[in-house]
Amino acid sequence: MISVHALLVDTGGRRILVDTCVGNGQASVPMLRMLDTTWLDDLTALGHPPESIDTVVCTHLHFDHIGWNARLVDGRWVPTFPRARHLITRTEWDHWEGEAGTDLHDTMRPLLDDGLVDLVGLVDTRHRVGDGVYLEAAPGHTPGQVAVVVQSGAERAVITGDLVHHPVQFTEPDVPSLSDVDATLAAATRRAFVDRYADTGTLVIGTHFPAPTAGLLQRGPDGAVRFVADSRH
Repeated sequence: MISVHALLVDTGGRRILVDTCVGNGQASVPMLRMLDTTWLDDLTALGHPPESIDTVVCTHLHFDHIGWNARLVDGRWVPTFPRARHLITRTEWDHWEGEAGTDLHDTMRPLLDDGLVDLVGLVDTRHRVGDGVYLEAAPGHTPGQVAVVVQSGAERAVITGDLVHHPVQFTEPDVPSLSDVDATLAAATRRAFVDRYADTGTLVIGTHFPAPTAGLLQRGPDGAVRFVADSRH
């Protein structure tokens, strides 16, 4: 079982939305044609109306991560978050820009037309979004995918994007996801992620993990790493 999440990082001075799930009314989305949900109303009810979002981070450009970048209004696709800068790695955009059969026309063209997209490069595998918030290279699932690291004082969390779809991939990093563009590179990314964050107290937030969505990576007596869920998240 998997779920689809958008995560909101509120730094106190900036609201950063990580991924935007599957949007409504998109005819090109496989298996989810013309979806009709209350996602945007729910986000607003939580105190985060579209106009309050300062930054949207697209971990990568698969349809279930960029769907609400735009919405259909009076037969026209318009940006959902009109004040937000939308961050995508240049590597990711270069890979998908010419691809046929994607829904980038619905979800990205309105942003490009309004000048709301920033194509970013990663310096030493990182890009600083704001105070305590960084993009971290996580290639393999797609060429330019990123994870999102959030740090406050001694506390740290990381949003995985699709470097994993299920916690078992932390224990068995060579288990692929069917949609990995480069399964070998994706496995190497997972192994590096585990080495970097296991036993560090870093809260790992799985973009596709059903509740409990967050937990810690811990090594057992046998040396194997397991995702220990935190039911508070």
